[in-house]
Amino acid sequence: MAISFATDQPFSNLTRQASKMMEQLQKGYYYSTEGWTPNVNLYETSTSYLVCVDLAGVEKDKIDVEVADHRLRLKGARAVPSFWGDEQNPHEKVRVHLMEIDHGAFTREVEIPVDSDRQNITATYRNGLLWIEIPKT
Repeated sequence: MAISFATDQPFSNLTRQASKMMEQLQKGYYYSTEGWTPNVNLYETSTSYLVCVDLAGVEKDKIDVEVADHRLRLKGARAVPSFWGDEQNPHEKVRVHLMEIDHGAFTREVEIPVDSDRQNITATYRNGLLWIEIPKT
């Protein structure tokens, strides 16, 4: 008799689905005062540090970048995504089946290395990504 072993734990798919459902319930029906945290990639070249922040759907004028105490602080807000934008009929009902895209206020802090030229930091926003270049001294 051949014995085979499943690579997944029993009920692991069910557990993942239940966890996701609980997350969606919290996001859809409870307002968190803490907001959400955007994902960040950090890079280094020979002349600078690069911070890439995933802010898809965030309007450029809703992003604040601040340097204080050797930390880069990012703050802002993302509206609930809407297919119609501002043109949606406010009287039309929309049923939400799945809501995984974070919205509302966000904050993110990144420590700035000691050898940074804090006076010449630049930021560029394109294709939903905020790129911050921090020159080295």
